[in-house]
Amino acid sequence: MWGVWTAGQIREAEASMMRRVPGETIMRRAAYGLAVRVRAMLGDGVAGRRVVLLVGAGHNGGDALWAGYELRRRGVAVTAVLLVPERAYEPGLVALRRVGGRVAAAAGAAALVERADLVVDGIVGISGHGAVREPGAGLLAAAERARVPVVAVDLPSGVDTDTGEVHDPAVRASATVTFGARKPVHVLAAPSCGPVHLVDFGLGPYLPAPHAQVLEAADVADRWPVPGPADDKYSQGVVGIAAGSAVYPGAAVLAAGAAVLATSGMVRYAGTGAEAVHARWPEVVATADIGGAGRTQAWTVGPGSGTDDTGYATVVAALDRDVPLCLDADAITLLARHADLRAAVRGRPVVVTPHAGEFARLAGDVGVDRIAAARRAAAGLGVTVLLKGNATVVAAPDGRALVHPSTTSWAATAGSGDVLSGIIGALLASGLEPWWAAGCAAFVHARAAELAADGAPAPASLLQAAIPAAVRSLHAAGGGRQ
Repeated sequence: MWGVWTAGQIREAEASMMRRVPGETIMRRAAYGLAVRVRAMLGDGVAGRRVVLLVGAGHNGGDALWAGYELRRRGVAVTAVLLVPERAYEPGLVALRRVGGRVAAAAGAAALVERADLVVDGIVGISGHGAVREPGAGLLAAAERARVPVVAVDLPSGVDTDTGEVHDPAVRASATVTFGARKPVHVLAAPSCGPVHLVDFGLGPYLPAPHAQVLEAADVADRWPVPGPADDKYSQGVVGIAAGSAVYPGAAVLAAGAAVLATSGMVRYAGTGAEAVHARWPEVVATADIGGAGRTQAWTVGPGSGTDDTGYATVVAALDRDVPLCLDADAITLLARHADLRAAVRGRPVVVTPHAGEFARLAGDVGVDRIAAARRAAAGLGVTVLLKGNATVVAAPDGRALVHPSTTSWAATAGSGDVLSGIIGALLASGLEPWWAAGCAAFVHARAAELAADGAPAPASLLQAAIPAAVRSLHAAGGGRQ
């Protein structure tokens, strides 16, 4: 698991570090790491290759200039285009000129950009806000027209550091080289960043607790339930699924099947979709309603189940079981409508899984800061909130936050959420606490979507079928809970 830190946290940590290490030393370390990554992207034989630096004001431009100095020393033809000449970082500019680097004005530099082998985006750093302004915007457009790869310094210009909000225009980087620590932008706006490479210049001891964390495969593998020699179907966890209706029978099939495939315990189904569920998943034990179901360690409630009186009664019945719950889809709508349900879930082991529209009904507009929104909702409702999206955020009532970034949108397909809720329910039944259950489920769900798609669109039923392969890939990373 690794963390991300806000711009304010990074600035404070750097200030503490600079009381012991000169700021110029820190910049040179960062710039050297940037130069190494640029050289790797240029490939063999870098001498004579052309790199254009788009140099903004302040230290971000200074990082680009010092990286240009390192590249020029190795024979790369480096041209620095000064977007704010009067505020260019003077020591880096002097050093670049000393080794034969060229300096150009922004006016007329589009041709230089179009002929470059690579462009370095040193326009703005972590303090920047809003869209890229001219003349930088025009030069970035030239790079895009000519399909010249762009390496972002610390973060893509035009993308907000803390929220990942992408303005127009903004850089869509081929790769990003960041310094000291990763920032929220790198997970909230992963498609804009490309692969992110971290240059460690020794900031770690000065960093506070991270703003949010990101799970890795080994973290999920360590917590994913694996049956031991003494386990049986009950000890591994029995999950109940209350989903589907005459209008949406597929929701029952997707949620129940995901629970079957996620763990080795037992799945009970309650609802009107028993015939459809049994046609696909004969191992599921079905009843007409929650009251007739046997013992369970958790319930998933809401996918396709309706928001009428029957749907309300189903949520109440699940709450009466006094076990961990995953509330999805129609159950979230009911939660938003009924104050008594919101009071009943507060402080209990519950995961709610809204998309942006459901979230707005439940806790107000998401806004541009997804981490802050999920935290606000989790604290306000007293439950764990999984905010769906390209960057999925999981927030616990105590303030812990996980972000699962994705560079693809293969999981954005009808029925995908039903699959996710089934996985969460199965993990809750196995004994994982809600924050971990939601985070691990989101990780495996995204992995299954990638495996199912394999470069082409795939429906939720194929995503569901890829769950075992996704779990198998976790254990290749080591770990596994006994």
